[in-house]
Amino acid sequence: MHILIIGAGAVGSFIGARLALAGSRVTLVGRSALVEVARRTGIRLVEPEGKRQTLPLPAFTTLAEAFAASQVDLAILTVKAFDTAAVIDELRAAVSEPPPLLSLQNGVGNEESLAQAFGPDRIIAGAIDTPLSLGEQGVVRAHRARYRAGLAPVGPSAPVAETAALLGAAGLSVDRFDDYRRLKWSKLLLNLPANAACAILDWTPAQVMSNRGTAQLEARAWQEAFRVMDALRIRPVRLAAYPLPLLAPLVPVLPASWLARGLAATVSGGRGSKMPSLHVALSTGKRSEVPWLNGAVAKAGAKAGILTPVNDVLTAVLTALTTAPDDRNVWRNQPERLAHMLR
Repeated sequence: MHILIIGAGAVGSFIGARLALAGSRVTLVGRSALVEVARRTGIRLVEPEGKRQTLPLPAFTTLAEAFAASQVDLAILTVKAFDTAAVIDELRAAVSEPPPLLSLQNGVGNEESLAQAFGPDRIIAGAIDTPLSLGEQGVVRAHRARYRAGLAPVGPSAPVAETAALLGAAGLSVDRFDDYRRLKWSKLLLNLPANAACAILDWTPAQVMSNRGTAQLEARAWQEAFRVMDALRIRPVRLAAYPLPLLAPLVPVLPASWLARGLAATVSGGRGSKMPSLHVALSTGKRSEVPWLNGAVAKAGAKAGILTPVNDVLTAVLTALTTAPDDRNVWRNQPERLAHMLR
């Protein structure tokens, strides 16, 4: 099969490299700097046990070039959520009938946009659990030896079985789910803790979760997300080692102080000093995915009549900081400001 990776960042480069090692033809579409590196030296994959491999993969900066070069059997979207609309427009211009599309994007709403544009039976929702990073020279590192993915069809005829077999051959353990909303909202639950607050305060996840006030804010934000999912009748699924279905009836009713202690152990062990995605985006002057994360909770809560004050504030503050970066000094190391806004 010929696989097109749309958005060759850390996730796209990792998936592309693993698929290529398994014998698939892989083409990358990404930003010019990454494309230049891929063409010159190839994508270099560094795995947790220290194994290093270099993959010479074809790479382009536009979808039109990629589709003109060869027929594509599956396209995997790994772009940020705010780029989904642009990818849809570019796909429409590049090809009359796109191949099946697998979204491995974070956040809620990408699959709905893709399904509206191209029909639900062409769309597969996905999530992966491996922490990854991409260096400037095309070096993608996997920071955990557990390679696991979840897949779910958006439309009943979406080719989930074939895609699961493809990822399985590339060394990923694949869990299949029937309801894509359960999969994507469950992944959102894992993306929320110690993410937006880290960006706002310029703190590591460990700092956020070791501070009593901010740890409880994180617990309350998580409780709001679970309450919104309950109102939408979206039950979480078990992703990797996280027993989200067992937690669903407990999280909304636990005292925030108790839940904060449990979250602190999980977040600090999983992230520690590694900066999360929203912090990286803000620090590098890029757009933020917060509208598709905390903002998705706030938006869905408003429609369902569920109060989401913590997610409202985190979304509003971080969105404002992306347009006024000079205000970062006002919020840096100032957890009391967040607490004050929620009084």
